[in-house]
Amino acid sequence: MTNTILHKAETRGYANHGWLQSKHTFSFANYYNPQRMHFGVLRVLNDDRVEAGMGFGTHPHDNMEIISIPLEGDLEHKDSMGNTAIIKKGDVQVMSAGSGITHSEYNRSKDSLVKFLQIWIFPNKKNVAPRYDQISLNSNDRHNKLQQIVSPNANEEGVWINQDAWFFMGNFDKELEVEYQIKKSGNGVYAFVLTGDFTIDGIALNTRDGIGIWDTEKITIKSDSDEAEILLMEVPMNV
Repeated sequence: MTNTILHKAETRGYANHGWLQSKHTFSFANYYNPQRMHFGVLRVLNDDRVEAGMGFGTHPHDNMEIISIPLEGDLEHKDSMGNTAIIKKGDVQVMSAGSGITHSEYNRSKDSLVKFLQIWIFPNKKNVAPRYDQISLNSNDRHNKLQQIVSPNANEEGVWINQDAWFFMGNFDKELEVEYQIKKSGNGVYAFVLTGDFTIDGIALNTRDGIGIWDTEKITIKSDSDEAEILLMEVPMNV
């Protein structure tokens, strides 16, 4: 029997640090909700806004797959592997923290916000050599269809991570309907609405709502508004 869990946008945790405003779908930092620790191996889904010229100073990570998806503005990244990069809307960044890395992230603009999603996935291998990658995708390739942005395989479209997980983004005109087939048996899907309105398996969702669905082989996604944008994350349910 299919299982679902609905997280409305307004039920997320909220942190206001002045320079940073962050909405937490799952428990993070000072937001603790025992009912919302993770969805399978999806541990963190943070919806961040960073003020001009501000950012996260150098800090450590280990044994986590960290995916950043900019939604607006330019984010500057530096890390202990020697990488310095700018990520912007249309890019996807991944770090396999593995045995340990440090990095910093800053809004390089002096006058405009950066908005981005930071996503943490538990890896399927511990203490791997740290790795960094980023790609620029053509957003036209997600018009009225799902564009793959993350996979477990280096030879597939998008960036790859150390987990049997696949991410997709789609931007749909009103009344478009697509069916998503689960790629690996036992996986679930967490869908996060970036903008607009959708109906997923008969459940209505609005901007920044999230829904987790598991114990199913497919889900049906219908857009209920123009320029409706969604992120799908298929992940293993066993941590």
